[in-house]
Amino acid sequence: MKILVVDDERDVQVLFQQRFRKEIRKKELDFAFAFSGEEALSYLGEHNHEAVLILSDINMPGMSGLELLEHIKKNFLKPPPVVMMITAYGDKENYETAMKLGADDFLTKPVEFGILKEKLKAIL
Repeated sequence: MKILVVDDERDVQVLFQQRFRKEIRKKELDFAFAFSGEEALSYLGEHNHEAVLILSDINMPGMSGLELLEHIKKNFLKPPPVVMMITAYGDKENYETAMKLGADDFLTKPVEFGILKEKLKAIL
């Protein structure tokens, strides 16, 4: 399964690669990383629905994760990727906005990788 992780914090790439090294080695999961909403849209456009799951931070400079979510749900329909929003702020307003825009799930930072792995198993 191809997963696109979108976060303006570049250290997220190393963190995900460490936490999922077994799954990556077994070729169960394949990660791509974008460090802005704009970069994520560019990736999605160039890789024609390759990403099955998108994990996106909400608070990023430039295009926010919520704006990215809106673009994804309008423009990448077949097959629609699963989109999980990630934020350091587990507030009700962000949660409700994300769900109204079509988010499939909502996680808070710091990410509990055990919980994320369980959610990924349900998608596989």
